[in-house]
Amino acid sequence: MTQDVFYIDGIRSPFGRAGAKGIYRDTRADDIATATLRGLLSRNPSVPPAEIDDVAIAATTQEGDQGLTLGRTVGLAAGLPPSVPGFAIDRMCAGGMTSMTTLGSGIGWGQIDVAIAGGVEHMGRHPMEFAAKANPAMLEAGLLTDESLAMGFTAEILHDKFPTITKNRTDAYAEQSQRRASAAYESSFIQPDLVTIDTPNGVAARDEQLRPTTTLESLSALGTPFRENGRVTAGNSSPLTDGATMSLVAGTNAVERFGLTPKMRLVSYAFAGVSPNEMGLGPIPSTEKALAKAGLSIHDIGAIEINEAFAVQVLVFADHFAIDQTSETLNPWGGAIAYGHPLASSGVRLAIQLARQFEADHSIRYGITTMCVGLGQGGTMVWENPNFRA
Repeated sequence: MTQDVFYIDGIRSPFGRAGAKGIYRDTRADDIATATLRGLLSRNPSVPPAEIDDVAIAATTQEGDQGLTLGRTVGLAAGLPPSVPGFAIDRMCAGGMTSMTTLGSGIGWGQIDVAIAGGVEHMGRHPMEFAAKANPAMLEAGLLTDESLAMGFTAEILHDKFPTITKNRTDAYAEQSQRRASAAYESSFIQPDLVTIDTPNGVAARDEQLRPTTTLESLSALGTPFRENGRVTAGNSSPLTDGATMSLVAGTNAVERFGLTPKMRLVSYAFAGVSPNEMGLGPIPSTEKALAKAGLSIHDIGAIEINEAFAVQVLVFADHFAIDQTSETLNPWGGAIAYGHPLASSGVRLAIQLARQFEADHSIRYGITTMCVGLGQGGTMVWENPNFRA
């Protein structure tokens, strides 16, 4: 690597409920992304827009208003000059994370100095519907199954594989996520990194799907839509969500040139594949690979931001690494069960929250952002806190 890679800043839209009742129901996906990118640019005036080397914006369903080479079109719409190029990325749920790792690799190799990495997903306009898009030959060959194309079924499969992870445990974790997210809002930990967006249905200024009154009793009463007498419910899963995230990443050269203050240094990253039927296992091998590349162990990690696609997937990860599910190391400000999971946007949200935790606690040296990925993958990024003091 010719230069260090730094996360400089990140911002996101408030996450909205997908569907006919959501705040973004009449707002285009690329307009959400454009407003978010404008917010990032306005917060970082020391970086001249013309000096940005590239823009990568991810979406899982790249069609319609989130399908026209988002990095390029959103960059232009946000006011970047025509000289700034851009491209789109898809790694399903890890699209935004892959935007960061792809540009980060270019920075580390010295081909890029400063860039924008982000993601957007309007699940109200573009539902997943993966089964309709799968190659029939792959289904016939058993490479993909009906279960692997519906994420909730893969979560039930994890419950089958790990019977000690009961519905009581996943409900307890879901309640904890809601409670911690509510506390983070009350402490104003989240709001500084939200951009306010005007929509035809009002002003989006707050995450729309927080449920601070959630109790174990209310969670226990919910149905199990993926299997009769199953364990996966709407309460212990992330809700369908609309939203966008953007981050500014840079190398040592740009940090010195523009007088930037890094919030995190990228130490390593890794992606890994698992059986598509067991999608939620993905963060385990990707974390093991990323830690090995960094020369670290899980015991060196003082903060973990893991995407909560499903509570069972988080608990499989926690049990594997012998982390108590109530540990303050694990999603201390809550996660996607509370905030929502707009697919390709979520990887950057994890980085935004981890950076704020680094800022608040200088005793933490290393942290990770990690997530499971549809079709059987996992992604992990290892970060170092520049504020660390032993």
